[in-house]
Amino acid sequence: MTSLVETLTIDSRDPKPVAEFWCAALGYELEGIDDEGAWIRDPAGRGWPLLFLIVPEGKSVKNRLHLDLSPPSTMAEEVERLVGAGARSIRRVDEGGSFWTVMADPEGNEFCVLRGPHDDPPKERPA
Repeated sequence: MTSLVETLTIDSRDPKPVAEFWCAALGYELEGIDDEGAWIRDPAGRGWPLLFLIVPEGKSVKNRLHLDLSPPSTMAEEVERLVGAGARSIRRVDEGGSFWTVMADPEGNEFCVLRGPHDDPPKERPA
């Protein structure tokens, strides 16, 4: 038998705005917030819960682990939506016949928005 991922935990100096951003990005719900952190969950029960744990130090180096988001339409539309929700676009990457946008959440944690099913060439969206 193998282990299962129960929760993805992200260090944060101020978890409320980061949790709110990820709720907007993923369609998750804020499940709770206290003096130790905030936690959000997928209301459909498909995605992993995310825990934003309060730590005293800020982010100082590139993430060793990041999320790749599959947009519902195009990468550009999703990048625009996420910038409106509080993210910032860092750079577009064109590599190996594909492309994606590297972004950062409100505390600077990197994530990627992949090409979408309405981009050219299209990318099949995971079920």
